[in-house]
Amino acid sequence: MSSSTWAAQALQQFETVVQSSDGFRVRDGQRHMAEAVAQALSQAQLGKVEDEGADPARAIAVIQAGTGVGKSLAYSVPAIAIALARGTRVLISTATVALQEQLVHKDLPQLAARMEQPFAFALAKGRGRYACKLKLERLASGASAEEDDHIPDDLLAAEAAEQRQGRHASHQAEARMQFYASLADALATNQWDGDRDQLPTPPEPEMWGPVAAEASSCTGKYCPLFSQCTYFERRKALVAAQVIVANHDLLLSSIGARLLPELDNCLLVIDEAHHLPSTALAQFACEMDLSRLSWIDRLASRALRIGQLVEVEEIADIPQHAARLRTALADLARLVLDVYGEPLRAPGHGGAGARPAIAGQPTRARVAGGRLPDALSDPVAQAAHHAGGFLDALRAIAKALRAAMRDTPDDARRLSQLYAQVGSLAPRLEGVHACAQLLLQDTPEGAVPAAKWFTLAVEGDFLTLRAHASPVLPGATLRHHLWSAVRGAVLTSATLTGCGQFDFFLREAGLHGDAAVRTLEVASPFDYARQGTLVASETQADPRDAQAYTAEMVEALLSDLALVEAGALVLFTSREQMRQAVEQLPTALRATVLVQNQWPRQQLLAQHRERVAQGLPSIIFGMQSFGEGLDLPGRLCESLFITKLPFAPPDDPVGEARAEWLRGAGRDPFSELVVPATAIRLAQWVGRAIRTEEDLAHVYCYDRRLVRTGYGQRLLQGLPPFALQRRASTPTRAGN
Repeated sequence: MSSSTWAAQALQQFETVVQSSDGFRVRDGQRHMAEAVAQALSQAQLGKVEDEGADPARAIAVIQAGTGVGKSLAYSVPAIAIALARGTRVLISTATVALQEQLVHKDLPQLAARMEQPFAFALAKGRGRYACKLKLERLASGASAEEDDHIPDDLLAAEAAEQRQGRHASHQAEARMQFYASLADALATNQWDGDRDQLPTPPEPEMWGPVAAEASSCTGKYCPLFSQCTYFERRKALVAAQVIVANHDLLLSSIGARLLPELDNCLLVIDEAHHLPSTALAQFACEMDLSRLSWIDRLASRALRIGQLVEVEEIADIPQHAARLRTALADLARLVLDVYGEPLRAPGHGGAGARPAIAGQPTRARVAGGRLPDALSDPVAQAAHHAGGFLDALRAIAKALRAAMRDTPDDARRLSQLYAQVGSLAPRLEGVHACAQLLLQDTPEGAVPAAKWFTLAVEGDFLTLRAHASPVLPGATLRHHLWSAVRGAVLTSATLTGCGQFDFFLREAGLHGDAAVRTLEVASPFDYARQGTLVASETQADPRDAQAYTAEMVEALLSDLALVEAGALVLFTSREQMRQAVEQLPTALRATVLVQNQWPRQQLLAQHRERVAQGLPSIIFGMQSFGEGLDLPGRLCESLFITKLPFAPPDDPVGEARAEWLRGAGRDPFSELVVPATAIRLAQWVGRAIRTEEDLAHVYCYDRRLVRTGYGQRLLQGLPPFALQRRASTPTRAGN
C-alpha cells in the first residue's frame, strides 16, 4: 500500500470518529493538523531498508495547535490508523504521568469505542514506580537498616536524622515495618497492584526507595517472584499493545533498553513537546557526592563477600579500586574548597553563580569556560579510572550471580537478595564514573563546553559538597540520542513558537536545519478579540527595581482584585511578590484568596470550584507551576493577573555556561535565549484565561515592558490576538 493511500484512509477514519463524537463540531484547524500528522507518518520509512546503501525516508511534523483545536484527537486517530495499516505501533510521549493517565483512562478508551479496527493500548512507566515484591517481603518481615545492608543510604540517613532529633529509633523502626507490612498485605489481598501512583497517599521518597523495582537490583526472570512481579506484568501488556503511552523521561532514559518500541520501527508522537529540551538536559546531567563516601566501603565489602561466594576472580582488584576512589574523591573535595572556597563559603563575595548559603539552598561555583583547573584534573581522572575498574568487577559479580541462579534455581531467592545488595549501591558508582568523565571532557575548538559546577549545601548537621556536569545544548543531545533513530514523528503543543517563530524550539529540540522537518501552526478556534481583553498597565516604577515595582504592582493588583466577582488567577514570578501581596490583603479579600501550598493542589482547586459554583468570588494566588496545565474554564477564571513578565534568565549553571559561550562568540544571550523562552512561558500563562469558545476573560499584565520595549512587542506577537487596552500607572480598573 502506498503512503498516499495510508494517509487518505487515516483521514477518512478521522472524519468518521469526529462525526460520531458527542458534541460534534467542524474544526478546520483540527482537520489541518490531522492531515499534517497523516502525511508525515505515512511517508516515514520504517524498519529494515532494502537498499542498504540508501538512507531511510524520515518525516517529522512539528505542530503548534492552539487551545481548543483538539490536538489529542487530531494526532491519535491518524497515527493509530496508519500504525494498524502498516502493522507497526504508536508510541505517545507526554510531559507527565498525570497526562499519561488522562490519555489511557479517558481519551484512548473513548477512541477505541469509535474506531473501526480494534486496538490495544497500555501505559508505560519507569520501573521505579512499581514495588519489588522480594524487597517488600524482606522489609515487611522486620528487616531494618542495621540488619539488611542492601537498604539504600536515604533510609539510613532518615534513621540517623530521627535519632539526632531525639526520636525513639525503635518506635520509628516499628512504624516503618508497619508501613511495609501494610503494603505487603494490600498486595497479597489484591487491594493494591504494586503501582506507587495507585496508593491513596504517595509515600515519601526515602520510604519508597527501598522497595522500588529498580533495574540495578533486579534479577528479572531469575527472581523467584518473577511470575508475580507487577512491573513485568505491565511489560507483558506493553508487548501486546498497538498504542503505548510513555512520558518524556522514560522515552529518553530507555533509548536502547528495549523497554519501548524500537524508534526506527514505530510512529512517535511527542505531546507537550515544549518540555522535551529541558527533560533532555535533566536526563543527561550527572552529579557525585564528594562528602559522604562511606558507601564506597560498604559496596566494596558487599562485593568482596558476594564475589567470593560465587568465585569471581575480578574481585581481587576491588580493595585497591575502592581505596583509591575514596582517596581521589576526598582529595577532590579538599582541592575544590581550596580553588572555589570564596564563592562556596562566602556567597555574595565573588565567584560566578554564588547563591545564599541557607539550609535547602546550596551555594555554588561554576567552572568558567568549562575547563577544569589543572589542580582538579588529576583527582577527577583518578576517580574516573578507579570507578571504571570497580564497575568492571561489579559486572563480573552480577554475571556470575545470574549464572548461579540459572544453574541452581532452588537457591534463586538467596542469590537474588545478594544481587540486590550489590545493585542497590551500583548506580551511585555509575554516577561517579559518568560525572567524572563529563568533568574531564575536552571541548573542540568552536564547540560548546559542558557545564561544570560545584555546590555546597547544609543537610541536617552536615555540609555536603557535590560535583555536577551537564550538556549545555539540549538540541545536540537530542540529535545524538533521539533523532538519529527516529524515522516518523509528530511533535505538538499549544506553545512551540517563541515570538511567533518556530526557530527557537527547533534549535532547542535538535531539529533546526533537519530536512525531514515540516512545521505547521494551527490557530485556536477561539475569537480572542471578542472573548478576551489584555489590559497592559504601565507602572511608574521600573520593573528592574524590584522593591519599588513590587510595592506599586501590589497596590494596583489589590485594587483590581477588589472588583473580582467570579474566579480569578494571579500568577507571581517570585515568592517575595506573593508574600507581600498576601500580607497586604485587606480583610475583605482574605477569605476570598486561596494561596498555593497552603493546601494540596487538588484540594485548593476543589475549594475554588465550589466557591465559584456558589456564586462567590474566588482568587487563586500561584507561582510558575500554576501557569501551565491548569484548566479553569468559564467563570472559574474570568480574570487572569500576571504580576510581572515571567523572564527565564540563564541564571542556573547550565544557562550561565551557555550564555558565556554565546557572549564569547559575539552573540546576545538575552535576544537568543531569554526572550524566546519567556515568550513561550508567557503564552502558557496567558493560555489559562480562555479555555472554551464561550469563555470571556480579562488578562492583566502590570509589567510596562510588554508595551514599551522592542522585545515586549516580540512577546506580544506570540500571544493570542486579544483586544489591547493600555492603562496608565494610576490603578483604575478597566471594566470586566
